[in-house]
Amino acid sequence: MELKKYILREDEIPRQWYNILADVNLNPPLGPDGNPVSPDQLAPVFPMNLIEQEASTERWIDIPEEVLSVLNIWRPAPLVRAVALEKALDTPARIYYKNESLSPPGSHKPNTAVAQAYYNKAFGIKRVTTETGAGQWGSALAFACAQFGVECKIYMVRISFDQKPYRKIMMASWGGNCIPSPSNETKAGREALEKDPDTPGSLGIAISEAIEEAVADESGQTRYSLGSVLNHVLLHQTIIGLEAKKQMELAGDYPDIIIGCAGGGSNFAGLSFPFVLDKINGKQIEIYPVEPAGCPTLTKAPFVYDHGDTARYTPLLPMHSLGHAFVPPPFHAGGLRYHGMAPLVSQLVDEGLLEPKSVKQNAVFKAGILAARTEGILPAPETNHALATVIDEALKAKEEGKEKVILFNWSGHGLLDLTAYDSYLSGQIKDIVLSMDEIAECEKIYADFPKPQHLKHK
Repeated sequence: MELKKYILREDEIPRQWYNILADVNLNPPLGPDGNPVSPDQLAPVFPMNLIEQEASTERWIDIPEEVLSVLNIWRPAPLVRAVALEKALDTPARIYYKNESLSPPGSHKPNTAVAQAYYNKAFGIKRVTTETGAGQWGSALAFACAQFGVECKIYMVRISFDQKPYRKIMMASWGGNCIPSPSNETKAGREALEKDPDTPGSLGIAISEAIEEAVADESGQTRYSLGSVLNHVLLHQTIIGLEAKKQMELAGDYPDIIIGCAGGGSNFAGLSFPFVLDKINGKQIEIYPVEPAGCPTLTKAPFVYDHGDTARYTPLLPMHSLGHAFVPPPFHAGGLRYHGMAPLVSQLVDEGLLEPKSVKQNAVFKAGILAARTEGILPAPETNHALATVIDEALKAKEEGKEKVILFNWSGHGLLDLTAYDSYLSGQIKDIVLSMDEIAECEKIYADFPKPQHLKHK
Protein backbone atom coordinates (compact mmCIF):
# COMPACT_ATOMS: atom_id res chain seq x y z
CA MET A 1 0.00 0.00 0.00
CA GLU A 2 1.36 3.40 -1.01
CA LEU A 3 2.07 5.66 1.94
CA LYS A 4 0.00 8.86 1.74
CA LYS A 5 0.35 10.50 5.15
CA TYR A 6 3.59 11.73 6.71
CA ILE A 7 3.42 12.41 10.44
CA LEU A 8 6.22 13.71 12.64
CA ARG A 9 6.59 12.58 16.24
CA GLU A 10 5.64 15.09 18.91
CA ASP A 11 9.30 15.56 19.83
CA GLU A 12 10.08 16.48 16.19
CA ILE A 13 7.99 19.66 16.26
CA PRO A 14 10.16 22.67 15.30
CA ARG A 15 11.41 24.49 18.39
CA GLN A 16 12.34 27.69 16.57
CA TRP A 17 10.57 29.93 14.07
CA TYR A 18 12.31 31.00 10.86
CA ASN A 19 12.61 34.79 10.52
CA ILE A 20 12.91 35.72 6.86
CA LEU A 21 14.00 39.26 7.83
CA ALA A 22 17.46 37.76 8.32
CA ASP A 23 17.57 37.20 4.56
CA VAL A 24 15.29 39.85 3.06
CA ASN A 25 15.52 43.65 3.09
CA LEU A 26 12.31 45.52 3.89
CA ASN A 27 11.24 49.15 3.70
CA PRO A 28 10.43 50.41 7.22
CA PRO A 29 6.92 51.41 8.35
CA LEU A 30 6.56 55.19 8.40
CA GLY A 31 4.90 57.46 10.96
CA PRO A 32 2.86 60.63 10.29
CA ASP A 33 6.06 62.65 9.98
CA GLY A 34 7.35 60.40 7.19
CA ASN A 35 10.12 58.94 9.36
CA PRO A 36 10.50 55.26 10.31
CA VAL A 37 8.30 54.23 13.23
CA SER A 38 10.10 53.69 16.54
CA PRO A 39 9.30 50.88 19.00
CA ASP A 40 7.95 53.45 21.47
CA GLN A 41 5.36 54.58 18.93
CA LEU A 42 4.04 51.02 18.68
CA ALA A 43 3.99 50.44 22.46
CA PRO A 44 0.34 51.52 23.00
CA VAL A 45 -0.75 48.97 20.38
CA PHE A 46 1.45 45.88 20.98
CA PRO A 47 3.37 44.50 23.96
CA MET A 48 7.09 45.23 23.72
CA ASN A 49 8.07 41.54 23.45
CA LEU A 50 6.11 41.30 20.17
CA ILE A 51 7.45 44.66 18.96
CA GLU A 52 10.95 43.24 19.42
CA GLN A 53 10.02 40.23 17.28
CA GLU A 54 8.50 42.53 14.65
CA ALA A 55 11.85 44.29 14.18
CA SER A 56 14.20 41.34 14.78
CA THR A 57 16.66 40.24 12.09
CA GLU A 58 17.74 37.07 13.94
CA ARG A 59 17.25 34.11 11.59
CA TRP A 60 15.99 31.70 14.28
CA ILE A 61 13.77 32.66 17.23
CA ASP A 62 13.05 30.18 20.01
CA ILE A 63 9.45 29.07 20.54
CA PRO A 64 8.60 29.30 24.27
CA GLU A 65 7.77 26.00 25.99
CA GLU A 66 4.41 27.43 27.09
CA VAL A 67 3.52 28.02 23.44
CA LEU A 68 4.72 24.58 22.38
CA SER A 69 2.62 22.90 25.06
CA VAL A 70 -0.56 24.39 23.53
CA LEU A 71 0.54 23.82 19.92
CA ASN A 72 1.04 20.16 20.83
CA ILE A 73 -2.74 19.81 21.12
CA TRP A 74 -2.74 19.33 17.32
CA ARG A 75 0.83 19.75 16.10
CA PRO A 76 2.83 18.44 14.34
CA ALA A 77 0.17 18.60 11.60
CA PRO A 78 0.23 15.86 8.94
CA LEU A 79 1.50 16.20 5.40
CA VAL A 80 -0.82 14.27 3.07
CA ARG A 81 -0.27 12.94 -0.45
CA ALA A 82 -3.49 13.75 -2.33
CA VAL A 83 -3.59 10.44 -4.18
CA ALA A 84 -7.35 10.49 -4.82
CA LEU A 85 -7.20 14.02 -6.22
CA GLU A 86 -4.27 13.04 -8.45
CA LYS A 87 -6.27 10.07 -9.76
CA ALA A 88 -9.35 12.21 -10.46
CA LEU A 89 -7.20 14.64 -12.44
CA ASP A 90 -5.30 11.83 -14.19
CA THR A 91 -2.12 13.82 -13.67
CA PRO A 92 1.51 12.72 -13.42
CA ALA A 93 1.96 15.43 -10.78
CA ARG A 94 2.43 14.39 -7.17
CA ILE A 95 0.27 16.61 -4.97
CA TYR A 96 0.91 17.11 -1.25
CA TYR A 97 -0.93 19.27 1.24
CA LYS A 98 -0.15 20.44 4.75
CA ASN A 99 -3.36 19.84 6.69
CA GLU A 100 -3.87 22.90 8.91
CA SER A 101 -7.60 22.19 9.33
CA LEU A 102 -6.99 19.97 12.37
CA SER A 103 -6.48 22.72 14.96
CA PRO A 104 -9.33 23.25 17.46
CA PRO A 105 -10.68 26.30 15.56
CA GLY A 106 -10.16 24.52 12.23
CA SER A 107 -7.42 26.56 10.54
CA HIS A 108 -3.78 27.65 10.58
CA LYS A 109 -4.60 30.78 12.59
CA PRO A 110 -3.87 29.41 16.11
CA ASN A 111 -0.18 29.06 15.21
CA THR A 112 0.19 32.79 15.84
CA ALA A 113 -2.86 33.27 18.10
CA VAL A 114 -1.33 31.02 20.76
CA ALA A 115 1.99 32.86 20.55
CA GLN A 116 0.37 36.29 20.72
CA ALA A 117 -1.86 35.36 23.66
CA TYR A 118 1.19 34.02 25.50
CA TYR A 119 3.36 37.10 24.86
CA ASN A 120 0.54 39.46 25.90
CA LYS A 121 -0.01 37.47 29.10
CA ALA A 122 3.73 37.43 29.83
CA PHE A 123 3.83 41.23 29.43
CA GLY A 124 1.00 41.66 31.94
CA ILE A 125 -1.77 42.44 29.45
CA LYS A 126 -5.25 41.40 30.60
CA ARG A 127 -7.32 42.07 27.46
CA VAL A 128 -6.81 42.05 23.70
CA THR A 129 -8.91 43.43 20.87
CA THR A 130 -8.83 42.23 17.28
CA GLU A 131 -10.66 42.08 13.97
CA THR A 132 -11.74 39.06 11.97
CA GLY A 133 -13.00 38.56 8.43
CA ALA A 134 -14.48 35.10 7.97
CA GLY A 135 -14.15 34.39 11.69
CA GLN A 136 -11.20 31.99 11.49
CA TRP A 137 -8.85 34.46 13.19
CA GLY A 138 -11.40 35.56 15.77
CA SER A 139 -12.07 31.92 16.66
CA ALA A 140 -8.36 31.21 16.92
CA LEU A 141 -7.63 34.17 19.18
CA ALA A 142 -10.61 33.40 21.44
CA PHE A 143 -9.31 29.82 21.74
CA ALA A 144 -5.76 30.99 22.47
CA CYS A 145 -6.83 33.61 25.02
CA ALA A 146 -8.82 30.94 26.85
CA GLN A 147 -5.60 28.92 27.24
CA PHE A 148 -3.80 31.82 28.96
CA GLY A 149 -6.64 33.59 30.78
CA VAL A 150 -6.70 36.74 28.63
CA GLU A 151 -9.96 38.56 27.76
CA CYS A 152 -10.73 38.84 24.04
CA LYS A 153 -12.97 41.21 22.05
CA ILE A 154 -13.46 40.68 18.32
CA TYR A 155 -14.79 43.07 15.68
CA MET A 156 -16.11 40.81 12.90
CA VAL A 157 -16.70 42.19 9.38
CA ARG A 158 -20.46 42.62 9.12
CA ILE A 159 -21.03 40.57 5.95
CA SER A 160 -19.23 37.58 7.49
CA PHE A 161 -20.95 38.14 10.85
CA ASP A 162 -24.24 37.66 8.98
CA GLN A 163 -23.05 34.87 6.65
CA LYS A 164 -21.26 32.76 9.30
CA PRO A 165 -23.32 32.75 12.53
CA TYR A 166 -21.64 29.67 13.96
CA ARG A 167 -18.24 31.35 14.05
CA LYS A 168 -19.45 33.87 16.62
CA ILE A 169 -20.85 30.98 18.68
CA MET A 170 -17.39 29.36 18.63
CA MET A 171 -15.84 32.60 19.82
CA ALA A 172 -18.41 32.95 22.60
CA SER A 173 -17.82 29.35 23.68
CA TRP A 174 -14.14 30.18 24.22
CA GLY A 175 -15.07 33.39 26.05
CA GLY A 176 -14.63 35.83 23.17
CA ASN A 177 -16.95 38.82 22.76
CA CYS A 178 -17.76 39.14 19.03
CA ILE A 179 -19.64 42.12 17.55
CA PRO A 180 -20.33 43.14 13.93
CA SER A 181 -18.16 45.82 12.34
CA PRO A 182 -18.68 48.64 11.68
CA SER A 183 -20.26 49.23 15.07
CA ASN A 184 -21.41 52.20 17.14
CA GLU A 185 -18.80 51.41 19.80
CA THR A 186 -15.94 53.36 18.17
CA LYS A 187 -15.45 56.62 16.31
CA ALA A 188 -14.16 54.72 13.28
CA GLY A 189 -17.23 52.49 13.27
CA ARG A 190 -19.68 55.36 13.61
CA GLU A 191 -18.02 57.25 10.77
CA ALA A 192 -18.21 54.20 8.50
CA LEU A 193 -21.90 53.72 9.29
CA GLU A 194 -22.62 57.38 8.72
CA LYS A 195 -20.97 57.18 5.32
CA ASP A 196 -22.84 53.98 4.36
CA PRO A 197 -25.40 52.52 6.81
CA ASP A 198 -25.66 49.37 4.65
CA THR A 199 -21.92 48.78 4.26
CA PRO A 200 -20.86 45.10 4.27
CA GLY A 201 -17.85 46.21 6.30
CA SER A 202 -14.20 45.48 5.62
CA LEU A 203 -11.13 44.26 7.42
CA GLY A 204 -9.74 47.80 7.16
CA ILE A 205 -12.69 49.19 9.14
CA ALA A 206 -12.62 46.35 11.68
CA ILE A 207 -8.88 46.88 12.25
CA SER A 208 -9.53 50.58 12.91
CA GLU A 209 -12.17 49.74 15.50
CA ALA A 210 -10.00 47.19 17.30
CA ILE A 211 -6.95 49.49 17.41
CA GLU A 212 -9.02 52.46 18.56
CA GLU A 213 -10.48 50.51 21.48
CA ALA A 214 -7.09 49.12 22.50
CA VAL A 215 -5.27 52.46 22.62
CA ALA A 216 -8.22 54.20 24.34
CA ASP A 217 -7.88 51.99 27.45
CA GLU A 218 -6.35 54.35 30.01
CA SER A 219 -5.43 51.46 32.31
CA GLY A 220 -2.78 50.34 29.83
CA GLN A 221 -3.89 46.71 30.18
CA THR A 222 -5.37 46.31 26.69
CA ARG A 223 -3.44 45.67 23.48
CA TYR A 224 -4.33 44.95 19.88
CA SER A 225 -3.72 41.58 18.23
CA LEU A 226 -3.92 40.70 14.54
CA GLY A 227 -3.93 37.51 12.52
CA SER A 228 -1.95 38.47 9.42
CA VAL A 229 0.14 41.13 7.61
CA LEU A 230 2.83 42.04 10.18
CA ASN A 231 6.25 40.39 10.43
CA HIS A 232 5.80 38.71 13.82
CA VAL A 233 2.54 37.10 12.68
CA LEU A 234 4.16 35.58 9.60
CA LEU A 235 7.12 34.51 11.75
CA HIS A 236 4.88 32.39 14.00
CA GLN A 237 3.30 30.70 10.99
CA THR A 238 6.63 29.38 9.66
CA ILE A 239 6.16 26.33 11.84
CA ILE A 240 3.99 25.09 8.95
CA GLY A 241 6.75 25.20 6.34
CA LEU A 242 9.42 23.95 8.74
CA GLU A 243 7.33 20.88 9.52
CA ALA A 244 6.57 20.43 5.81
CA LYS A 245 10.27 20.41 4.90
CA LYS A 246 10.92 17.56 7.34
CA GLN A 247 7.89 15.68 6.03
CA MET A 248 8.84 16.12 2.38
CA GLU A 249 12.14 14.49 3.28
CA LEU A 250 10.20 11.54 4.74
CA ALA A 251 8.27 11.35 1.47
CA GLY A 252 11.51 11.43 -0.51
CA ASP A 253 10.25 14.42 -2.51
CA TYR A 254 10.87 18.13 -2.89
CA PRO A 255 8.35 20.61 -4.33
CA ASP A 256 8.62 22.14 -7.78
CA ILE A 257 5.61 24.34 -7.03
CA ILE A 258 4.33 25.78 -3.72
CA ILE A 259 0.85 27.28 -3.49
CA GLY A 260 -1.20 29.02 -0.79
CA CYS A 261 -4.19 31.34 -0.73
CA ALA A 262 -3.32 34.93 0.15
CA GLY A 263 -5.45 37.58 1.85
CA GLY A 264 -3.13 39.25 4.33
CA GLY A 265 -0.40 36.64 3.78
CA SER A 266 -0.19 34.55 6.95
CA ASN A 267 -0.89 30.96 5.84
CA PHE A 268 0.86 31.48 2.52
CA ALA A 269 3.97 32.85 4.23
CA GLY A 270 3.87 30.15 6.88
CA LEU A 271 4.21 27.40 4.30
CA SER A 272 6.37 29.18 1.75
CA PHE A 273 8.95 31.26 3.64
CA PRO A 274 11.22 28.35 4.65
CA PHE A 275 11.23 27.35 0.95
CA VAL A 276 11.78 30.96 -0.19
CA LEU A 277 15.11 30.73 1.64
CA ASP A 278 15.94 27.69 -0.51
CA LYS A 279 14.99 29.67 -3.62
CA ILE A 280 17.21 32.57 -2.57
CA ASN A 281 20.01 30.02 -2.20
CA GLY A 282 19.51 28.68 -5.73
CA LYS A 283 16.69 26.10 -5.67
CA GLN A 284 14.40 26.13 -8.70
CA ILE A 285 10.90 26.50 -7.21
CA GLU A 286 7.77 28.26 -8.41
CA ILE A 287 5.87 29.86 -5.51
CA TYR A 288 2.32 31.13 -6.05
CA PRO A 289 0.23 33.26 -3.66
CA VAL A 290 -3.39 33.06 -4.88
CA GLU A 291 -6.01 35.74 -4.29
CA PRO A 292 -9.63 36.44 -5.34
CA ALA A 293 -10.30 38.20 -8.64
CA GLY A 294 -12.65 40.42 -6.63
CA CYS A 295 -9.79 41.69 -4.44
CA PRO A 296 -6.67 41.50 -6.65
CA THR A 297 -4.15 43.13 -4.34
CA LEU A 298 -1.00 41.41 -5.60
CA THR A 299 -1.99 40.83 -9.21
CA LYS A 300 -3.31 44.30 -10.08
CA ALA A 301 -2.52 46.80 -7.31
CA PRO A 302 0.85 48.61 -7.15
CA PHE A 303 3.58 48.33 -4.52
CA VAL A 304 3.11 51.49 -2.42
CA TYR A 305 3.08 52.92 1.06
CA ASP A 306 -0.43 52.80 2.50
CA HIS A 307 -2.27 52.46 5.80
CA GLY A 308 -3.31 49.03 6.99
CA ASP A 309 -6.70 50.28 8.18
CA THR A 310 -9.48 52.55 6.98
CA ALA A 311 -9.21 55.19 9.74
CA ARG A 312 -5.42 55.49 9.19
CA TYR A 313 -4.50 54.54 12.75
CA THR A 314 -1.70 52.24 11.54
CA PRO A 315 1.65 53.47 10.24
CA LEU A 316 2.24 53.61 6.50
CA LEU A 317 3.22 50.09 5.40
CA PRO A 318 5.14 49.16 2.23
CA MET A 319 2.72 46.82 0.48
CA HIS A 320 0.63 46.06 -2.55
CA SER A 321 -2.61 47.90 -1.80
CA LEU A 322 -5.99 48.71 -3.32
CA GLY A 323 -6.26 51.69 -0.97
CA HIS A 324 -7.13 51.82 2.71
CA ALA A 325 -10.67 53.07 1.97
CA PHE A 326 -11.39 50.16 -0.39
CA VAL A 327 -14.37 48.01 0.66
CA PRO A 328 -14.12 44.67 -1.18
CA PRO A 329 -17.23 43.13 -2.74
CA PRO A 330 -19.06 40.71 -0.39
CA PHE A 331 -17.77 37.42 -1.82
CA HIS A 332 -17.69 34.36 0.42
CA ALA A 333 -13.96 34.07 1.17
CA GLY A 334 -14.11 36.62 3.97
CA GLY A 335 -10.54 35.94 5.07
CA LEU A 336 -9.27 37.22 1.71
CA ARG A 337 -11.22 40.50 1.68
CA TYR A 338 -8.34 42.79 2.63
CA HIS A 339 -7.17 45.86 0.74
CA GLY A 340 -3.45 45.26 1.34
CA MET A 341 -0.89 42.49 1.58
CA ALA A 342 1.80 41.69 4.13
CA PRO A 343 4.87 43.87 3.53
CA LEU A 344 7.13 40.80 3.44
CA VAL A 345 4.96 39.03 0.86
CA SER A 346 4.70 42.27 -1.12
CA GLN A 347 8.48 42.69 -1.03
CA LEU A 348 9.06 39.15 -2.33
CA VAL A 349 6.59 39.72 -5.16
CA ASP A 350 8.34 42.99 -6.00
CA GLU A 351 11.63 41.08 -6.21
CA GLY A 352 10.14 38.40 -8.47
CA LEU A 353 10.63 35.58 -5.95
CA LEU A 354 6.87 34.97 -5.88
CA GLU A 355 4.40 34.91 -8.78
CA PRO A 356 0.88 35.94 -7.66
CA LYS A 357 -2.27 34.57 -9.28
CA SER A 358 -5.98 35.32 -8.96
CA VAL A 359 -9.04 33.12 -9.43
CA LYS A 360 -12.79 33.64 -9.80
CA GLN A 361 -15.44 32.45 -7.33
CA ASN A 362 -17.06 29.69 -9.40
CA ALA A 363 -13.71 28.09 -10.20
CA VAL A 364 -12.87 28.34 -6.50
CA PHE A 365 -15.94 26.41 -5.34
CA LYS A 366 -15.70 23.91 -8.20
CA ALA A 367 -12.20 23.09 -6.95
CA GLY A 368 -13.42 22.80 -3.35
CA ILE A 369 -16.16 20.35 -4.31
CA LEU A 370 -13.70 18.16 -6.23
CA ALA A 371 -11.28 18.20 -3.31
CA ALA A 372 -14.05 17.31 -0.85
CA ARG A 373 -15.21 14.40 -3.03
CA THR A 374 -11.70 13.02 -3.44
CA GLU A 375 -9.76 13.89 -0.28
CA GLY A 376 -12.81 13.89 2.02
CA ILE A 377 -12.28 17.25 3.74
CA LEU A 378 -14.62 20.14 2.94
CA PRO A 379 -12.18 23.03 2.43
CA ALA A 380 -12.63 26.60 3.60
CA PRO A 381 -13.55 29.00 0.76
CA GLU A 382 -10.15 30.63 1.27
CA THR A 383 -8.36 27.29 0.84
CA ASN A 384 -10.29 26.72 -2.38
CA HIS A 385 -8.31 29.52 -4.01
CA ALA A 386 -5.14 27.50 -3.53
CA LEU A 387 -6.91 24.34 -4.67
CA ALA A 388 -8.10 25.94 -7.92
CA THR A 389 -4.51 26.80 -8.78
CA VAL A 390 -3.27 23.36 -7.70
CA ILE A 391 -5.73 21.81 -10.14
CA ASP A 392 -4.63 24.16 -12.93
CA GLU A 393 -0.97 23.27 -12.34
CA ALA A 394 -1.69 19.53 -12.13
CA LEU A 395 -3.57 19.65 -15.45
CA LYS A 396 -0.73 21.67 -16.97
CA ALA A 397 1.69 18.95 -15.84
CA LYS A 398 -0.57 16.41 -17.58
CA GLU A 399 -0.49 18.42 -20.81
CA GLU A 400 3.29 18.72 -20.62
CA GLY A 401 3.79 15.12 -19.51
CA LYS A 402 5.93 16.21 -16.56
CA GLU A 403 6.07 14.64 -13.08
CA LYS A 404 5.92 17.86 -11.09
CA VAL A 405 5.69 17.91 -7.29
CA ILE A 406 3.08 20.35 -5.97
CA LEU A 407 2.85 21.34 -2.30
CA PHE A 408 0.00 23.50 -0.99
CA ASN A 409 -1.46 24.64 2.29
CA TRP A 410 -4.88 23.27 3.22
CA SER A 411 -5.35 26.27 5.45
CA GLY A 412 -8.71 25.39 6.99
CA HIS A 413 -11.92 23.37 6.78
CA GLY A 414 -15.24 24.73 5.53
CA LEU A 415 -17.63 23.10 7.99
CA LEU A 416 -18.85 26.50 9.14
CA ASP A 417 -19.04 27.84 5.58
CA LEU A 418 -21.95 25.69 4.42
CA THR A 419 -24.07 28.66 3.35
CA ALA A 420 -21.36 29.48 0.81
CA TYR A 421 -21.41 25.92 -0.53
CA ASP A 422 -25.21 26.01 -0.60
CA SER A 423 -25.03 29.14 -2.74
CA TYR A 424 -22.63 27.43 -5.14
CA LEU A 425 -24.58 24.18 -5.37
CA SER A 426 -27.78 26.11 -6.06
CA GLY A 427 -26.14 28.16 -8.81
CA GLN A 428 -26.16 31.48 -6.96
CA ILE A 429 -22.42 32.20 -6.91
CA LYS A 430 -21.42 35.04 -9.20
CA ASP A 431 -17.94 35.74 -10.47
CA ILE A 432 -16.67 39.11 -9.26
CA VAL A 433 -13.77 40.73 -11.09
CA LEU A 434 -12.45 44.14 -10.12
CA SER A 435 -11.93 46.30 -13.22
CA MET A 436 -8.84 48.38 -13.87
CA ASP A 437 -11.03 51.51 -13.77
CA GLU A 438 -12.15 50.59 -10.25
CA ILE A 439 -8.55 49.96 -9.24
CA ALA A 440 -7.41 53.29 -10.69
CA GLU A 441 -10.07 55.01 -8.59
CA CYS A 442 -8.83 53.20 -5.46
CA GLU A 443 -5.24 54.24 -6.12
CA LYS A 444 -6.02 57.94 -5.83
CA ILE A 445 -6.20 57.63 -2.05
CA TYR A 446 -2.45 57.07 -1.60
CA ALA A 447 -1.19 59.02 -4.62
CA ASP A 448 0.61 61.57 -2.42
CA PHE A 449 2.14 59.07 0.02
CA PRO A 450 5.90 58.26 -0.04
CA LYS A 451 7.00 55.51 -2.41
CA PRO A 452 8.85 52.40 -1.15
CA GLN A 453 12.26 51.58 -2.55
CA HIS A 454 12.70 48.54 -4.77
CA LEU A 455 15.06 46.44 -2.66
CA LYS A 456 16.91 43.17 -3.20
CA HIS A 457 17.34 40.35 -0.71
CA LYS A 458 20.54 40.10 1.31
